[in-house]
Amino acid sequence: MKKGVSFLVTVALVALVSSLASASDPSPLQDTCVAIDEPKDAVFVNGKFCKDPKLTVAEDFFFSGLDKPGNTSNAVASNVTTVNVDKIKGLNTLGISMVRIDYEPYGQNPPHTHPRATEILTVLEGTLYVGFVTSNTENRLISKVLNKGDVFVFPIGLIHFQFNIGKTNAVAIAALSSQNPGVITITNAVFGSDPPINPDVLTRAFQLDKSVVKYLQSRF
Repeated sequence: MKKGVSFLVTVALVALVSSLASASDPSPLQDTCVAIDEPKDAVFVNGKFCKDPKLTVAEDFFFSGLDKPGNTSNAVASNVTTVNVDKIKGLNTLGISMVRIDYEPYGQNPPHTHPRATEILTVLEGTLYVGFVTSNTENRLISKVLNKGDVFVFPIGLIHFQFNIGKTNAVAIAALSSQNPGVITITNAVFGSDPPINPDVLTRAFQLDKSVVKYLQSRF
């Protein structure tokens, strides 16, 4: 095989492998790996520095307060109470976390993504209109109205949302397949980046007048 052809084949294979690559939480290497901030106290390293398993206590795996409503006095009229590895150190390496979401009437959890987690959500109270959008080029909206007791799944990395279409407060609980799922709220990321994205980029990307883009940037 000629060198030029061989090089092109190699590049094509690297591109294929790269397109198939994914990231996920590490598998645990022992029963517990309670995260600690001080390496001098560490015994194992697995994602974060870990407390000696012999020193773990119940409090390392405990969080209290998810029964309390979050403060929804904000622009989107909702609140997400997160219980991840920062709140429960014992979640380190276990690949799971959860949230409570409170919504005022017509409040929403605006379009966002979790780059490291699939989310499964159940409605405890109220009625939510929820959905996610598939990736390019289809960009198909998959949506449904959920009532108390209903469950819906948002696949990893896809843009999704929840909207309280009822006249009373709504509450949902969701589990996520990462100890630290991350969240990218689309409007905040695009129009509220620091430093701001050049308005010329957003003007063409969203096919908007530059004055509208600048206004949106001032809002976020």
